[in-house]
Amino acid sequence: MPVLLASNLHKSFGSGDKRVDAVQNVSLAIDAGEILAFLGPNGAGKTTTIKIIAGLIAPDSGSVDVLGSNPLNTPSIFQEIGSVFEGSRNVYFELSAQTNLEYFGALKGMSTKIARQRAIALLEEFGLAHKAKEQVQKLSRGMQQKVAIAVALMHRPKLLLLDEPTNGVDIEAAETIKDLLKNLAQNGHAILLTTHQLEVAEALSHRVAIINNGSIIAEDATTRLIEAFSGDTYTIDYGGELSAEKVKQLQDSGCTVTPKQIIYSGDNLGLYNVIALIHPNPLLKIEQDNANLTNVFMRLVKGNKPEPKSAQE
Repeated sequence: MPVLLASNLHKSFGSGDKRVDAVQNVSLAIDAGEILAFLGPNGAGKTTTIKIIAGLIAPDSGSVDVLGSNPLNTPSIFQEIGSVFEGSRNVYFELSAQTNLEYFGALKGMSTKIARQRAIALLEEFGLAHKAKEQVQKLSRGMQQKVAIAVALMHRPKLLLLDEPTNGVDIEAAETIKDLLKNLAQNGHAILLTTHQLEVAEALSHRVAIINNGSIIAEDATTRLIEAFSGDTYTIDYGGELSAEKVKQLQDSGCTVTPKQIIYSGDNLGLYNVIALIHPNPLLKIEQDNANLTNVFMRLVKGNKPEPKSAQE
């Protein structure tokens, strides 16, 4: 059973000529231990969808189930949701890191003793024990983000909704937060991640869902989605010199041949034939023209989809 199952969500704002369909038939599912990157340009419908999942607004139609129950009908299910919206806005900057954790733990029904124990344990786990008594506003941006995530974890939720967790932090802090999120997933948390830093989404996510104009336009495993947009062009660096006869054979096979480099476009079988023609010259490097998540995102948002792969592949 998925930790999160959102089905056919629809939400409109305004009326008449000013009516806007912010979310249209959006469906998402996340299993325990999985990170789903929920991506889209500004105004695409991400925030509205997440607010529906978090129970902050009700959908016009569709449903949200967390661990098999609709939070709007079963409010206790909200205990299974932890969220960090717009960076670290879920903390009080004037309070210390530990006081924040204890305060929000108490709001979730923890006793003072249990909240303090949990707060100390999380601060230790997040490498913040030495900053426990310091005001959040005096911490670095990366530390503030970690405090925000720790607050969201105080009540041990199964589902985490994280909005831009690495936004505005330095490289070292971003890497620390990425490692933290990987560990949370490995420990069984289901994570819905939104970010405009697509390299972060690519590094962390198991699956990607891309929304545009209120509708999901692509959803797949991250690696499969990138592979679908990767080209069939290979750059082959070789050593030595090729004979005129081999150069002609390679050109007849559709290759562009230059000194020290061959460019081939085609299927895998043809690639092996090219490699055989190069033999016995040494192969120095073979590189495929691979896409990345940024390429995929831009092409999909612009309405460009990949050509189907050939049956031989």
